[in-house]
Amino acid sequence: MSCPARLSCDPAQEGDQLGEEAGMLYGEYLMLDKVLGAQRLLSVQNKHPVHDEHLFIVTHQAYELWFKQIIFEMDSIRGIFSDVLEESQTLEILKRLNRIVLILKVLVDQVMILETMTPLDFMEFRNYLCPASGFQSLQFRLLENKLGVRQENRVKYNQNYTKVFGNDEGAMKAIESSESEPSLTDLVQSWLERTPGLEMEGFNFWGKYQDAVEVLLNEQKQLAEKEPCENVKQYHLSDLEKRREVYESIFKPEVHQALMARGERRFTHKALQGAIMITFYRDEPRFSQPHQILTLLMDIDSLITKWRYNHVLMVQRMIGSSQLGTGGSSGYQYLRSTLSDRYKVFVDLFNLSTFLIPRKYIPPLSSFMKSHLCLIWGTRDQNGSANGESSSNTNKTE
Repeated sequence: MSCPARLSCDPAQEGDQLGEEAGMLYGEYLMLDKVLGAQRLLSVQNKHPVHDEHLFIVTHQAYELWFKQIIFEMDSIRGIFSDVLEESQTLEILKRLNRIVLILKVLVDQVMILETMTPLDFMEFRNYLCPASGFQSLQFRLLENKLGVRQENRVKYNQNYTKVFGNDEGAMKAIESSESEPSLTDLVQSWLERTPGLEMEGFNFWGKYQDAVEVLLNEQKQLAEKEPCENVKQYHLSDLEKRREVYESIFKPEVHQALMARGERRFTHKALQGAIMITFYRDEPRFSQPHQILTLLMDIDSLITKWRYNHVLMVQRMIGSSQLGTGGSSGYQYLRSTLSDRYKVFVDLFNLSTFLIPRKYIPPLSSFMKSHLCLIWGTRDQNGSANGESSSNTNKTE
């Protein structure tokens, strides 16, 4: 028989309700009294309530909570990279990097919620913000530093970014720590430098890769010289020379070092070699997860750039291109300047496609190398040479 007077006849719904002895309640566990009571509307305190100020505060508080989670995940990833990396931990790194990527996607989309506020609505309470500014977000600065944004690559407007925290001893200590500790970029580079197969006495991928590039360029040069139209022929030959110069920029360490000195490259020569090898052999089981890591690192860089871009467009919509920001910066002009590659910490990964060659030219892995990859990835002896003989370390990578 049905129970018309009840929503449910489930016996599980009819017992005594959980009391305090069963543990904390939902609101207590999440401390919702503090979280939901943390919205202080200055327009209300000044007896001129502005409806959209509430949205502005809640949205930015949500940003800060997500920044905190990203930092939490990134610190854990940095901790794993800094230790001897076991194969099982690679999957954990992938999971946490993917979590950061998904959070950043939320942050990118969250800008659209703020854009439901019109410029006139924002103008109603904007003066209450001064001199508060997103430039003063400590967590975002820590996030940038831990990721690998360098001080020399930051855009300066009228002061060092640390100056806004000058009176906050705790903030300054956190910033100094984030600048001095190895960033995620530093740790990823060290990890890439240990890619197996780069050793001269082993597979010597780099030597084989150079030979393959030379074969490719020579074949394309022969085809270009057969072109009957002189203008087309010269165009192809000129393009080949430019491509040869690009390849030489990675084959010659001194050229790569010069590009690093100019800020055009960030990775060390050895790290770039490792990234290229992983990209070529990503279908090999041992390189599959490392390649996914590199892809997720680029996703993080891309999404932060997208978030900056969406933020720039929103600021232009709200205050135009010439008004100063509430914190004293040039507002839109300053924010637009942060969209360049100088803020991408994994810019070298984006440029890996510059050095790709068709699959048929990629040096095939030797049987020794395939066996080596099945046993070990990156284990080194005390002298730093490849060590594939130690059975006790076959599932580890430094």
